[in-house]
Amino acid sequence: MTDERLPQLRASDADRDRVVEILRDALAEGRLDMAEFDERFDATHQARTYGELEKITADLPVAAAPAQPLSLRKEPAPGGAATVWSERIREDAKGSTTGIAVMGGFERKGRWTIGRRFTALCLMGGGELDLREADFAGPEVRIDVFAVMGGVNVIVPPGVEVEIRGLGIMGGFDSEEDGIPGHPGAPRVIVSGVALMGGVGVERKLPKDEERRLKAERKEERRRLKEERRVRRELD
Repeated sequence: MTDERLPQLRASDADRDRVVEILRDALAEGRLDMAEFDERFDATHQARTYGELEKITADLPVAAAPAQPLSLRKEPAPGGAATVWSERIREDAKGSTTGIAVMGGFERKGRWTIGRRFTALCLMGGGELDLREADFAGPEVRIDVFAVMGGVNVIVPPGVEVEIRGLGIMGGFDSEEDGIPGHPGAPRVIVSGVALMGGVGVERKLPKDEERRLKAERKEERRRLKEERRVRRELD
């Protein structure tokens, strides 16, 4: 494997933890203020590749140090386990297959099952499909969107591969998440259709439980660093 390919490799949770330690040291040394720390902390846990992690610490002295051995296997998340996709792909279930919004809206979120083919029809209205806690009726699901003066927002969790095949006419399909490799065993989501004077957005977010855990971790980290600074001032 060549060095040119390393930045595109998927980062593990252990790699993200090492970056967090670098940020903590930089905050304690006064190289980052609290706002910068929070911003980079969030970016670290959202990073998917080594290249994205490298950018977070590129302006810190430790970035020039020899890189630690790369981890090429998925580590369990701190305080929790990696997603077991086999438990969320339920090929025996039909799942939800339709969402309609006419001058109004619809949403699917929380614990629900999306069918192998989901059709969203929006006329001067909008819908939201949140797949972060959803089960999947198959290893590949297709979302067909037909939106006129409206649109649909699709939220996927880390690890899910997304393919965008839609057409926007005086509107658009968000393709930012298109083609990013998924985790082994994770489902694949194909988003297709037509948006006329409307749009379809696809965004990747952590599950809500993970967001709450990170928020609590940031709060505890700020408390700990504040206490360390107080002790250092007293010693000085």
